[in-house]
Amino acid sequence: MLELDGSDGGGQLLRTALSLSAVTGRPFRMENVRGERPTPGLKTQHVAAVRAVADATDATVDGDERGSETLAFAPDGFRGGDVFAEVETAGSAALVCDAVLPLALALDGTLSVTVTGGTDVEWSPSADYLRRAKLPLLREFGLDAGLEVKRRGFYPAGGGRLAFEIRPSNLARLRLRSRGALRGVLVNAVATESLSDANVAERLRDAAVERLTATSGPNLEAKRVEPTAEYVPASSPGAVVTLVADCEEGRAGFVGLGKRGVPAENVAAEAVDAFASWRADDAPVDARMGDQLAVWAALAGGEVRVPAVTDHLRTNVEVIRAFDYDVAVEPGGDGGVLLSPDL
Repeated sequence: MLELDGSDGGGQLLRTALSLSAVTGRPFRMENVRGERPTPGLKTQHVAAVRAVADATDATVDGDERGSETLAFAPDGFRGGDVFAEVETAGSAALVCDAVLPLALALDGTLSVTVTGGTDVEWSPSADYLRRAKLPLLREFGLDAGLEVKRRGFYPAGGGRLAFEIRPSNLARLRLRSRGALRGVLVNAVATESLSDANVAERLRDAAVERLTATSGPNLEAKRVEPTAEYVPASSPGAVVTLVADCEEGRAGFVGLGKRGVPAENVAAEAVDAFASWRADDAPVDARMGDQLAVWAALAGGEVRVPAVTDHLRTNVEVIRAFDYDVAVEPGGDGGVLLSPDL
């Protein structure tokens, strides 16, 4: 059994280990899970991710409990059908999906995955980041998967629902060295129905478009900005704005999450300013995407230029290499390049 140390990193290390264990069939034991976090051990979304991948692979699992700092996982093949994962309260449903998606490379049949919990919460990608940024990028390289946002879930109640259809896929090598021309920017503002009287969704949308125009100048024509605003039912009030940059070669997403007492205009500025910082470089993906693409670069091969070599990325690469994938990060300039040999 492969022995892994999870102390120097967060949930991404566990999700990567789960994905690679499922695809390769190699069992692992991870000690000191999230050991250097203020509250170490598994949180609710980590438990849900373990159980979702275990259900899809008929795995034998030990330690899949909240607070556990040791997890043993031994997969036993794949099955199609339905998988249901429940994240208590507003734990991230999106991050559960992050662990399950790579299974597409080893499936024999369609896997339907439903995850409940927080769809738009702190420390995780928004539902629209998954739907508009990450999945379209991976589809360009051969991933066959779709996502429906059945219900939004905000902090603290959660109660959101994401439904994935994941089909057997063969990925081409990732080749993302420079982004090329910016084709357009999607601006998707979402707020709960309880915030409609304050026009929160429209304010998020309009503030984001106005700031985009002011900071980008003539290089971003108004016709290339596609703004939307919508109101949705949810168990807790909340709002989120997601910007997605669509490039000739690459895709990047930036999220502003509403917080009590913070004006919608400030939330929009957070997302737009992150976009502006990314656009100053030539990386084809954002930093979050770069961290998450490491496992895909290992499985499919290829090169991905990332805007920054983060600690998350370094520790994630260490876990990938433990599964005998020859992936590495070569720092250079303002970012780095994920490298993986031809497979």
